[in-house]
Amino acid sequence: MNVSLIRRVLAEFLGTALLVLFGAGSVVAALSIGDGQLDYAGLGIVSLAFGLVVALVIHTLGTTSGAHINPAVTIALAVVRRFKWAEVGPYIVAQLAGAVAGAALVVAYVGDRATELGGVGLTALGSGVSPVQGVVAEALATFLLLLTIMAVAVDPRAPAGWAGFLIGLAVAVEIMVIGPFTGGSVNPARSFGPYLVNELFGGSTPWAELWVYVVGPCIGAAAATVTYELLARPGMVPPISAAVEAGLPEAESAASTGTGAPTMPQQTRRETPVGRRTKT
Repeated sequence: MNVSLIRRVLAEFLGTALLVLFGAGSVVAALSIGDGQLDYAGLGIVSLAFGLVVALVIHTLGTTSGAHINPAVTIALAVVRRFKWAEVGPYIVAQLAGAVAGAALVVAYVGDRATELGGVGLTALGSGVSPVQGVVAEALATFLLLLTIMAVAVDPRAPAGWAGFLIGLAVAVEIMVIGPFTGGSVNPARSFGPYLVNELFGGSTPWAELWVYVVGPCIGAAAATVTYELLARPGMVPPISAAVEAGLPEAESAASTGTGAPTMPQQTRRETPVGRRTKT
């Protein structure tokens, strides 16, 4: 990708700011409509808002920075050498700063009620949920997210044009499932931004729980990328026999003519390094 690091860092800042502004902002909106209560129907709207904004950010900024907008994504991709370790630091700083900016914008249009209604949309452990349970929930949800990212955005065999939509769906699903227990963060920056802004504007912030939203997502993300690399082996072309069993017409043609391994279908997508094309 012939884009300077400063442009990519700015794209990560903007993308994460939009994620928190419209994602965490939807939590504040749902609590406002529900008089401070968030029922499961309201959680469904929140999950939809997060999924949509993630998809939109991916399609808007993905070709510039990869639209990671999540420190866990950046670290996990570096673990499997799909992203440069030298650029991990600048990306994470930009993501954290963007999350703070997005949370501050929520306060800018909601006012003091933003801190009163759920602490600017911050994530917190549910009643009776221990920190260890929170780490497990966040790790499992982030595992699903990164497995999806690897399959639809990193793997060159992925169908073109579906990454944003499918990754957004993964985000929506994880919030629907673990949202009642942890808030469904799967993103250290998404949690950090509202925490800091809520504290700055006089809200009560559960800082003792922040580590859950750092450790859980990072463990789940790294486990998913390693698992996908080991199982799916992105970039490898299946042998003729395996492809014929799968019903690939190219394989059958190659097998009958003896021309060797089947040719994988060409994809009509903008070619960018896989390390930069992954999302959220």
